[in-house]
Amino acid sequence: MKAKSFYKNNKHNNMDSKEKENINEEELMSEAAQKEAAENEESQTEDVQDETVLTEEEKLAKELEEANKVIEDQKDKYLRLSAEFDNYRKRTMKEKAELILNGGEKTISSILPIVDDFERALKNKETATDVAAVKEGVELIYNKFMSVLAQDGVKVIETKEQPLDTDYHEAVAVIPAPDKALKGKILDCVQTGYMLNDKVIRHAKVVVGE
Repeated sequence: MKAKSFYKNNKHNNMDSKEKENINEEELMSEAAQKEAAENEESQTEDVQDETVLTEEEKLAKELEEANKVIEDQKDKYLRLSAEFDNYRKRTMKEKAELILNGGEKTISSILPIVDDFERALKNKETATDVAAVKEGVELIYNKFMSVLAQDGVKVIETKEQPLDTDYHEAVAVIPAPDKALKGKILDCVQTGYMLNDKVIRHAKVVVGE
């Protein structure tokens, strides 16, 4: 009986030892599984971070591409405007040069008929016997010439018995006035003055009474 009881107790003790080993193995396996899971989770987190960084890089690359496109568009517009302005500048410079060179074409063209009249008068002078007719012809040419000038805006500055105005007149001599009413006024015009529209192009040279 004692031997049987000892066998049972020994068997029971042996089973407890195996169970403990199993429990230890399960605990080790559980710890290993948890560690592996933690490593996998950390690896996945790193992958997600890498993907996030890559997404930010792609976003920046897209923004940079769009910015470069805008810059190219603005550069193209600038080049077109620069070319247009350069063409405009060259055109206006050419027009200005032509205006300076040929600006008097209209006036010269209107004077040429008067030159023809002078040539005819010079030829007729050699054979003319009527001095009055020659004088009349010269006066007609002069009046025609002054009419052409008036059409271009040229007019004579008035001087006869006008008060001296240094804006229009240049006093070249001062003489005693024959009358008190003529003191400070123009008595004679030595050289006629002219205006082009409202601008004095030559002052009248005058003699003033004192």
